[in-house]
Formats: sequence, structure tokens, C-alpha cells
Amino acid sequence: MMNAIPTDIKEVFILEPRVFQDERGLFFESFQQEKFNELIGQAVTFVQDNESISKKGVLRGLHYQNPPFAQGKLVRVISGSVLDVAVDIRKDSPTYGQHVAVLLSSENKKQLWIPEGFAHGFVALEDDTVFQYKCTNFYHTAAEQALRWDDSTLAINWHIEHPLLSPKDEIAPTFDQFQSPF
Repeated sequence: MMNAIPTDIKEVFILEPRVFQDERGLFFESFQQEKFNELIGQAVTFVQDNESISKKGVLRGLHYQNPPFAQGKLVRVISGSVLDVAVDIRKDSPTYGQHVAVLLSSENKKQLWIPEGFAHGFVALEDDTVFQYKCTNFYHTAAEQALRWDDSTLAINWHIEHPLLSPKDEIAPTFDQFQSPF
């Protein structure tokens, strides 16, 4: 059983599992297709799972894939913690350019559903943070795009001044330079 918590952007949900814990340890259902579809109000199929391991201070994002290769993502932390961010890049959306930021950790076991039309990123808050993504479409290198993580228009408080970035994230365009494909 899982609970869906609405965010300031109605299509983005925090999912919180019911955790059963006793002296032996714990158990929780991390994903159940029918319940997930019911909670978010649409039928979603996942086709690819990804996992990353990051050092404390690594920032990955803000990434998205252009249509027709756009991806919805269900993300969670297996070990460690992150500040996870989803930015609405749907040009006709009333929340265009707004974002949701959520603490995801192995301790709180929360997940974040990020539908197509959002840029996504996270910063690792602990060494050896293991992050898992369930994706609704396959990864296509040519379709991948990024937005600048520290863009002043987006005004995301990452709670970090000098993150470790990939070369592509260091040169990502700003929101003002961006033309939304959504």
C-alpha cells in the first residue's frame, strides 16, 4: 500500500510507502503497477530502470529528453539521501518554470513521480548515495538535453555552492536561452 502526496505542481507526486518494521527488520512494497496508476490517475508503463551512485556534493541535472523520447520518471534513493528537483518545462502549463524540491532518502523511503515535460535533477547529500530511476521511455543520447542547475530565473535552492558537475552540466543553457519542446 502506498500513499500519494500532492505537490505544488499537480502532476508531480511524492509517493510514500507503508513500511512494516519489527525486530527482524523491515518490509515495504516499493512499486505496484496497478496501485501506482491509480494514485497518479493515468496508465504508465516503465521500460527501463537506471541506477547511479554519487559522492556527496555531486549534482546531476537538470536533464530531460526531447519528444518523442520524453521520459516520465519514478525516482527513489536506495542508500543515502538527495535533494531531488523537478522543473515544469511545459510551455502552456500554469506552473511553467516552477519547480518542486523534495528530500528523498533511504530513511524516509519516499519516491517522486516526475511526468514527461519536466527537467529533473538531484544533488547527493551523502557519499555513496544510490539513486534509482524507473523510466517510461528508453534513453536516447541525441534526445537528451539539460538546463543550467544554478539558473537565477529558476531560483532553485540546492543548499550547495560548489557541486561536482559533469562537463555537459557545466555548460547547460540557462532557462532564458531555452526553447521548450513540450
